[in-house]
Amino acid sequence: MTDKTHKMIRIKWVRSGIGFTYHQKTIVRSLGLRRLNQTVVRPDTPQIRGIVAAVPHLLAVVPEVPAPAWASVPEYIVYPPAPTPAAEASVQALASSGVTEAPATEAAAESTEAHASEPEGPAGAATGRRERAPAKAEIAKVKLAEAAKAKSKATKKDAAPKKAKPKAKARKQ
Repeated sequence: MTDKTHKMIRIKWVRSGIGFTYHQKTIVRSLGLRRLNQTVVRPDTPQIRGIVAAVPHLLAVVPEVPAPAWASVPEYIVYPPAPTPAAEASVQALASSGVTEAPATEAAAESTEAHASEPEGPAGAATGRRERAPAKAEIAKVKLAEAAKAKSKATKKDAAPKKAKPKAKARKQ
């Protein structure tokens, strides 16, 4: 096989077949073009070139679409931030206070320091630990309980006897 058989051309339908012969419309359809401004890729052979040359006023050979510029940009790498002297000092302070794990961010370091500096109140109110967020199961239980309360209130309202509306008096004529 030669290089000519591996090459492809892009053919675009640029003008409507209205007002032209049935034969010219069938040539356009034979290339696989179904709607105006559609582009198809076909092998670059003398036969295909001859078909396109038969209706040059309806078709155009368009050049290859260049690859977008953003596709050639390599992916970037995010490096961790360089430690600052203040962050190193806070890690050393935490190590001296007995904390074995360093916080992930400076905000976490500040909150840990604030908890450690608080005096303990009755029953160990400030233990230096953060409060854990409620689990999804606990949130679901609370929502179910609220829904049950709302349902019971609704049924109580429905069960209460309704007051009869006074009938309108008949007008004298």
